Amino acid sequence: MAIQKRIDIRSGLTVDIVLKQDQRSGKLTRGVVKDILTSSPTHPHGIKVRLQDGQVGRVKAIVEYTGEA
Repeated sequence: MAIQKRIDIRSGLTVDIVLKQDQRSGKLTRGVVKDILTSSPTHPHGIKVRLQDGQVGRVKAIVEYTGEA
């Protein structure tokens, strides 16, 4: 299930994303959110983020909350 609300995502979260090239297979990539790229409050396919390693994809799951709430 994609995380569809921008308010649920913030820098420092560990998340599972699906990269553009992995959309057909559904393969997930885990990483820490650096930037939120979706500007609208919601998106039906998930919020697009850039991970700290530079990969870009849509959030499918939040793995853990880190840092301040």
